[in-house]
Parts: sequence; C-alpha cells; structure tokens
Amino acid sequence: MSAGPQGKIRAARAVDVPVLAQLAGELGYPTATGQMERRFARVTTDADHQVFVAEDAAGTVVGWVQVNYTRFLASDPRGEVLALVVAAGSRGRGLGRQLMQAAEQWTRDQGGTQLSLRSNIVRKETHVFYERLGYQVTKTSLNFQKPL
Repeated sequence: MSAGPQGKIRAARAVDVPVLAQLAGELGYPTATGQMERRFARVTTDADHQVFVAEDAAGTVVGWVQVNYTRFLASDPRGEVLALVVAAGSRGRGLGRQLMQAAEQWTRDQGGTQLSLRSNIVRKETHVFYERLGYQVTKTSLNFQKPL
C-alpha cells in the first residue's frame, strides 16, 4: 500500500494474526491467537472495516490500526479508529503516523470526510501524539458497558 523511510503499511493478512494478538496485549487487551483468529475473520469480511499493519525495515509487523466506516442517523458517516498500537520498541519512528494516514485515506476512499477516535483518559502521551496529527478533543464522555 504505502512505504516510507520508517517502514511499509499494508492491509493485514491472516498470517499476521499471531502478532496482531501479541500487540493487542501491548495495547492492554490480552488476546489469545485463537480469539484473534475469530475476530480477524469477522472483521476482515466486513467491507465497513479495515485493518492495516506496519512493517519495519526488516519486514516484521510491529503495529496495526483498525478503522471502521460508521453510518449514523444523527450525523454524516465517518471513519472511526477502533484501535491503534505500535510495539513499544518501534515507537517514535513514524509508524503510528503512517498507520493513521492509511486510516485517513481509507476513510476518504469510503466517502468519509471525518475520522474520529477514542482514547483512554490515562493515555496522556497518546493524546499528545493525536494532537500532533491535527486531532482535537471534541467532547468527553463516559463509557458504559453491560455484560450480556
């Protein structure tokens, strides 16, 4: 898809599942490979979702982003980043920026004019990263869940 001096961005493939699972753990969501296989199969067969991976110069997958194209009744459709992670040892090299650029371009390709995301309030360094990319805080909300 795209390559830069920091690495290459491409669509995720089934062969990437073990490293996607490992990186989900770095993001704070421990995930077994079998769990990731099932999730990956569901997500990658849905045209409203895309997963991109970042490869370092050696071709090793060191990051991923999941983006969803969401349609709303109350507002225009938009892209939404559902997860972004770059391996701890590969941060600061521009791969996160490249992944976000891929998510932005994919959203444009779907017809979207806006990309949004949520970030945990405690991830201060991540907030600085997004602000450097031009993202702005537009609201603060509470996240509610109910086990079903």
